[in-house]
Amino acid sequence: MLGEYRITGRRTADIAASVEAGVASGALPPGSLLPPMRELAGHLGVNPNTVAAAYRTLRERGVIETDGRRGSRVRARPSSTPRDALRMAVPAGVRDLAQGNPDVALLPALDGALAAAARRYAQSPTLYGEDPVVPDLARLARAGLDADGVAPGPVAVTSGALDGMERVLVAHLRPGDAVAVEDPGWGGVLDLVPALGLRVLPVAVDEDGPRADAVARALAAGARALLVTSRAQNPTGAAVSAERAGELRELLADHPHVLVIEDDHGHGIVDLPLHSLGGVTGHWALIRSTAKAYGPDLRLAVLTGDAVTLDRVRGRQRLGPGWVSRLLQYAVVDLWTSGAVDPAAVARSYAERRDGLVGALRERGVRAYGRSGLNVWVPVADETVVVARLLAAGWAVSAGAIFRVEAGPGVRLTVSQLTVEEVPALADAVAAAVRSGVAGVRYD
Repeated sequence: MLGEYRITGRRTADIAASVEAGVASGALPPGSLLPPMRELAGHLGVNPNTVAAAYRTLRERGVIETDGRRGSRVRARPSSTPRDALRMAVPAGVRDLAQGNPDVALLPALDGALAAAARRYAQSPTLYGEDPVVPDLARLARAGLDADGVAPGPVAVTSGALDGMERVLVAHLRPGDAVAVEDPGWGGVLDLVPALGLRVLPVAVDEDGPRADAVARALAAGARALLVTSRAQNPTGAAVSAERAGELRELLADHPHVLVIEDDHGHGIVDLPLHSLGGVTGHWALIRSTAKAYGPDLRLAVLTGDAVTLDRVRGRQRLGPGWVSRLLQYAVVDLWTSGAVDPAAVARSYAERRDGLVGALRERGVRAYGRSGLNVWVPVADETVVVARLLAAGWAVSAGAIFRVEAGPGVRLTVSQLTVEEVPALADAVAAAVRSGVAGVRYD
């Protein structure tokens, strides 16, 4: 089963370390089937519970994965190797449409906001024991959430959207639980879920968000949580429509114990309304990151949800980092109150490039999707061929494998580095690389 490699140890930590050493050395290659727990316990002369605890530790670290009666295997790719690390290097002279970053020209300057934060700090330095959320930030964030129809709830601050998702998932789920995740979807989430020892249940997506039939199947399969991108879905640009939100709310009403997490990272860069799912089930959270509208390096997201979820998140946060720097919170308050970003203008700028590219591709017989946000998704027959052809033509794009589980192949193009004048040339290159239209209106 393991070839010549022998797992050793009598304590949980030692057994887990032995497996990790085998994975690190290559003696336990990806896909290696580990011995059943009772078999290994007998070989090592320990209680089966000790081996079970070691396997649980390995799952939580993202080293192995468990598939019911099929047993436990070494993961194909350790969670310590994020999907973004698998991207190809972009040669000099090639236009980079693969990174997924916002347009720097649309981000506000931070010097004034940081200077204002420093002045505020000088007047009242932050010390231990103070409220982890700046009152002004909580008030402004809650007012914005109320205006968008988000269910009432307290406010917390996390170090970005992924940090918030992790804290909410850990607050309610345990290793082995299943999480319904958009497919194709954000690679960060597709990495995070298994890294926490949770199981991914892929949910197909169309332009209106997660398909109701796919969500229903995931719920029937035992999903304990559902992750939904409200707007500017990465990589497809999907946005949850009013009709789709109604369908999903009706579904979720029959599953009150399912945790619902909404990622509204598109807030501030899209002009489509938010149709929130929060409040239908007993436990829910909505996360708004400042990254796309104000700058990724701010590392700040606002999180709201039901009282129990927020209490657990804030309590665990106090035992770790304690709080997100109030200096950064002061800076965000200044950015919000000074009108440093014009969301309508930013949305128009991205839409002009995104819609222009989608339209140009369709004129050339290539089906493309991009209802909102920074990205355009193009289903293709062979990702490797299309990526290579575009690279040879001077364009770097992301292979869809980074974003999908069961969905069909595709490529993602980020429009933030694109100019309107470049759209026709890019569309010609994509059409030549694809060589034929892609039929259908689904991503799977």
